[in-house]
Amino acid sequence: MIPIILVLLLALVLFGAGFALKALWWIAIIVLVFWLLGFLFRSTGTGGGRGRWYRW
Repeated sequence: MIPIILVLLLALVLFGAGFALKALWWIAIIVLVFWLLGFLFRSTGTGGGRGRWYRW
């Protein structure tokens, strides 16, 4: 009985880790898209040229 419970717990942990990793990949892709859009559509600076794409 204990080996069956251990195998089921292992399967549950691996399923949860796989779901979390897949969710993190989707979040990373969404952040990348927003970053690229901000990079492409950044505002122009005072001299007519484009400013730096970072704030620091």
